[in-house]
Amino acid sequence: MTNEMKKDFVKTVHKIATALTSTLKEEEILDIILKLVGEVFNPLNWSILLYDEEKDTLSFKIVVGEKSEKLKDVSFPADHGVAGLSLKTGEPVIIPDASKDERVLDLVDEKEDFKVNSIIAMPMYSKNKPLGVVELVNADEHCFTDEKIELLKMFADFASIAVENAGYVKAVEEKSTLDDCTDLYNSRYMYTILENEIARSKRTGKPFGLVFFDLDHFKNVNDNYGHLIGSQLLREIADIIKKCVRPTDWAVRYGGDEFLFILPGAGFDITMKVTERIKEMLNSKVFFVKDGYNIKITASFGIAVYPDDADTVKDVIKSGDMAMYRAKESGRDKICHNKNIEV
Repeated sequence: MTNEMKKDFVKTVHKIATALTSTLKEEEILDIILKLVGEVFNPLNWSILLYDEEKDTLSFKIVVGEKSEKLKDVSFPADHGVAGLSLKTGEPVIIPDASKDERVLDLVDEKEDFKVNSIIAMPMYSKNKPLGVVELVNADEHCFTDEKIELLKMFADFASIAVENAGYVKAVEEKSTLDDCTDLYNSRYMYTILENEIARSKRTGKPFGLVFFDLDHFKNVNDNYGHLIGSQLLREIADIIKKCVRPTDWAVRYGGDEFLFILPGAGFDITMKVTERIKEMLNSKVFFVKDGYNIKITASFGIAVYPDDADTVKDVIKSGDMAMYRAKESGRDKICHNKNIEV
């Protein structure tokens, strides 16, 4: 390596190190790394593909170059193509002449709509765990030197650090928003959800439903069977909520034996149907049959709809809460709304 190349190498390392210390956001760091890849290697197309272990797929996370918009978020099986081979073997795959190489995916040709002349795929690993692949398509001849391949390996190592760090940050952020017992969202995060949903409602003109519900006589469960059974019952009720609400809905443990769910885009009728579904499933369930406890429990529900019933975060919570207390006061095991509706 010449002195000039050593200077460029040190300069590039400094740029990437600066990027890693300037932000913990995965996409920002990967974007910086890819810009540097473009400066150093000047390929026609270059990308970072991330590995989804659960689905065993690779997907284009960031793509730069001609026709890149057609590849963004495209996924394929992780054992396919040049990138898949690099990921599975943990070794770089270098193909100076890819015109007749069967390992080149037809998917890439079809999506990019141009001829693939060469490919360099460099795996991204951390502690022997596959994270993704850095891939260069149609790079210049000078990119195939040992020095440039070593430099690309360094880029991949830095990208791996970025992805791993972002994963830790995401895990911490998710943990801070979830209730430890039920894995539903916690009451602190509920306020963020509601602020976002109010902003969305103002933007789209669509309402959303909010439902408070409180378990009837839950204290008896703790008194008669112990707090461990009480906590397990809360988890099972959380599972019922998850089964009944839509993927776009929000389920929250408000505290104690109180729950809340938020239904974006739902008016009163849809909110009532979802609430009835949860109530019916809860009423028909017998808990801890195998343990011989045969516990049955009901709940009191209160419905509020934004913006019909309230137009602020505080007031929509208050409206749902007051409706729920009306259900309690009128005999429990009911669904109430502030417009004198009881079920």
